[in-house]
Amino acid sequence: AMAARCRLAARFHHIHGTNIRLDASHTQATRVESFANGLCFSQEPLAPGQIFLVEIEEKELGWCGHLRVGLTAHDPQSLEVVPEYSLPDLVNMGDTWVFAITRNHNRVVVEGEEVQVRGHPWEPFLLIERVRIPRDTLVGRSRPGRYSHILDDLYKMNVLPATARRSRIGVLYAPQPDGTADMHIVINGDDMGPSARGLPTTRPLYAVIDVFASTKSVRVIPVDYGFPSLQTLCRLVIQKHIVHRLAIDGLDLPPLLKSFCQHE
Repeated sequence: AMAARCRLAARFHHIHGTNIRLDASHTQATRVESFANGLCFSQEPLAPGQIFLVEIEEKELGWCGHLRVGLTAHDPQSLEVVPEYSLPDLVNMGDTWVFAITRNHNRVVVEGEEVQVRGHPWEPFLLIERVRIPRDTLVGRSRPGRYSHILDDLYKMNVLPATARRSRIGVLYAPQPDGTADMHIVINGDDMGPSARGLPTTRPLYAVIDVFASTKSVRVIPVDYGFPSLQTLCRLVIQKHIVHRLAIDGLDLPPLLKSFCQHE
């Protein structure tokens, strides 16, 4: 049931900003004009611990600013008009928590709280509170090419720039003992920590994706909450031991597996 609900929510809502065009599957959102009116929502409210994950597919030069991501307790169906901006318009309506994605992301730290050590990028699961998500799906990967031998150190260390093409950004909420929830933003498999605290769990919470400024098109990436496949585990081992991704071409592997190991 959880898997079915996650699949259903891995689409954009039919209510969106006036400059957004959705594809037939409602999994790709493209801003066709200007730099604003690019607000999108998840088709369904998220379940606790369920991540809404998108990949940046296309950028547009000439604008300042990047993707904005968060959660809202407003049902998109109830909006008389979709706000032009998530920040500040939608946030000013209340019960909405949205952050601009940058190369660095701020987290909310309670006084006296220790900053948790992030997991190794080769660990198969990302752990957030009691939520365990297969890390492999969360990680954005650059395409292999002429400069792969230079970029692969960044590739292995999981620091593909947050605002780059093929970067993957996700948002979820984790319930807390006091009945509220913390919002977490995940960038390329790395949990940024609580971005907002005290979210209400008594109301449905929808993901907010603002395809703003230099971000032109994003695609929803479905996430399966199960064990990593044998194919994924093989890829992790291969990537861990090669010099750079171009070296995969010389391995005695089927072409589809080579492609999967390089960039899928």
